[in-house]
Amino acid sequence: MKIRLGSHEIGLFHYLALWTAIAVLFALQNKLNGGSPNTRWPLWDVLRWSLIVWYTWAALAPIVFRLAERYPVRATLRFYGLRTQLLISLGMTWLAMMIGAMVSTLFEPSGFDEQLGYFIEQHFAIGLLTYWLLFAVQQAIHFHAEKARRELEASRLATDLAQSRLLALKSQLQPHFLFNTLHAIVTLLDEDKASAEDMLLRLSELLRAFLEDYDGQEISLRQELVLLDLYLGIQRTRFKDRLTTRIYIAPDTLDCAVPSLILQPIVENAIHHGIGKRVGADCIEIESRREGGTLYLDVRNRNSTLEDPDAAGGKGDMDRDATGVPSHGIGLSNTRLRLQELYGDAAQVRLDITWPQGVACRIQLPFRRFEEEETAASFADGTHADPLDDDDAPELPRA
Repeated sequence: MKIRLGSHEIGLFHYLALWTAIAVLFALQNKLNGGSPNTRWPLWDVLRWSLIVWYTWAALAPIVFRLAERYPVRATLRFYGLRTQLLISLGMTWLAMMIGAMVSTLFEPSGFDEQLGYFIEQHFAIGLLTYWLLFAVQQAIHFHAEKARRELEASRLATDLAQSRLLALKSQLQPHFLFNTLHAIVTLLDEDKASAEDMLLRLSELLRAFLEDYDGQEISLRQELVLLDLYLGIQRTRFKDRLTTRIYIAPDTLDCAVPSLILQPIVENAIHHGIGKRVGADCIEIESRREGGTLYLDVRNRNSTLEDPDAAGGKGDMDRDATGVPSHGIGLSNTRLRLQELYGDAAQVRLDITWPQGVACRIQLPFRRFEEEETAASFADGTHADPLDDDDAPELPRA
């Protein structure tokens, strides 16, 4: 059996033990008080009276909690509800005195009126204080529960807001990539119809992978490389021998969690600002490695620079990060925002100049294994080919 105090419940044994301890404490205090007439009475009589008083309040406490919940005192300039509680406290204390007097007449030879006068004389003030103490306990419990509820609600709203931002950022990537690819296909229609048709087929396969398999915010690096390989197939068709790719992936990073489509916009950026704008060939290098609890992803190209003349004239699509380093367009800025939402300050992305020419985009993430059964299933049934199984893909360099 449990005693309900507002929104909380306490076992009957523990509840009675608490009030018994209070009764014993007050009985001993009264017995030890040299100026009190109770010192002339036996300890058992003093304890009996104390038990009657405090067991009465034990019976009334659930009612006090309900009244405190129904008629709270609000911290306004006029302390709304205080007058009501003052009247209730007086009434409940009077009721406690009457109940105590009636119970006491079962053990005392004197009548009800005499016992009531004794209880009012000895216990009314402490009874009134007991009511307000119970009221304060109920209000403290209520405020604590309300604070916890508001914190939980605020946390849920913050999570929903972050999720909405991530979905907006992710949905922004796919149209951006799609428009760029369709524009490239249009440019090839008159020059190389076969290549344009091949790009359309690869594009449809990539879009199918987007829609069917990769709906979450995080996927494994292995899955991300599958998507990247589909995208690179489109770009190889477009640029032919001008574009080569090299992939250096540490085996212990294949099953780590990364944001979906984290590499594709960075590689697209490298191609767009490399051979997309400059004559000659280019080599795109993708590398992953783990150092302790950190995953490092690098995307490098050899035919671009951070000093974009178009940007200097105000016509380019570069912006600058907080450190003043220019960042190329929507791909990198979107990546920064997604990493901030997902990992906070634990993730970083920056651009560096490589020697003798080129730019490297370096991404730093917390290392965490991707725990999802679909990861293994999608590769076990042969749905997608592993880009690292390609004969043209180089092996991971050994130290």
